[in-house]
Amino acid sequence: MGTKAILLFSGGLDSILASRVIVNQGVEVSGLTFETPFFGAARAKATALQLGIPHSVMNITQAHLDMLQAPRHGYGKNMNPCIDCKILMLKIAGQLMEEAGADFLFTGEVVGQRPMSQGKQTLIMIAKNAGLSDRLLRPLSAKLLPETEPERTGKVDRNLLLDLQGRGRKRQIEMAGYFGISSWPSPAGGCLLTDPIFSRRLRDLFAHHPDYRIRDIELLKTGRHLRLNDATKVVVGRNAGENDLLESMAEPEDALIRVNDSPGATVLVPAGGDEAARALACRICVRYSDAPRDREVSVTSLQNGNSSSFKTISLAPADSQALTI
Repeated sequence: MGTKAILLFSGGLDSILASRVIVNQGVEVSGLTFETPFFGAARAKATALQLGIPHSVMNITQAHLDMLQAPRHGYGKNMNPCIDCKILMLKIAGQLMEEAGADFLFTGEVVGQRPMSQGKQTLIMIAKNAGLSDRLLRPLSAKLLPETEPERTGKVDRNLLLDLQGRGRKRQIEMAGYFGISSWPSPAGGCLLTDPIFSRRLRDLFAHHPDYRIRDIELLKTGRHLRLNDATKVVVGRNAGENDLLESMAEPEDALIRVNDSPGATVLVPAGGDEAARALACRICVRYSDAPRDREVSVTSLQNGNSSSFKTISLAPADSQALTI
């Protein structure tokens, strides 16, 4: 029976190269990608299809959110708990490895490529905390790390592994040419938790709405967000596409506000808010429209299937009425 391994597969160049290094040693490789509202698997799916390796996707949203509330090793510059995130994913992957009867796990990580989570000692610590000290291989930097069980037992040849380190990409690009890899996905568009605007919105959600749902997290990805009070915020569409998206995401209890006779923003009030909040939301809706500023403007608010019309005059800029988040 041949050797089997599971690759934590991002779909980027490093994970592509790691897969080639291990496949070339006769190991049967399958890819595994995790997804949450903060990072997806589309890139990995497309790349795995091109490479022709078996690939599966697992949603770990609830476990990830539980960890995100209080990561043991803290956050990075924004709300990215990179170390705890890696430990969580490796623990889950380790369980799947046992269930599948695979011999080891491996990743495309490179020593020193990311200062927070890929220092040599940090990589060793992550493997230990995930319970995988001996069965987690990083083939691109294996010669810089302690020998693992698959190396000691001959499942892979350590001499054919590499010693990449640092943030430079020259050797990876050379390897891509050697393996006949002519294109690979851009590294852009990774975890939303590294984005300062998204992180600020997420902190606000956690602070004001501890009973949040996944839909509330999805809303953070679009529009202009303004907090009206401790209980209520609004989301303002910035263009026609965002207006359509907000309308598609609206639920019956939300208030959906539009100016009647002028182009402009759609405003979503999650959970509807109270009467004072909706009145302010109407003025904000007028503010972000092409409606005249010197006369009354007709505004419609839709909630629970009921439509209400209001007359309002645009007041001062909305950021003097509400706090941007």
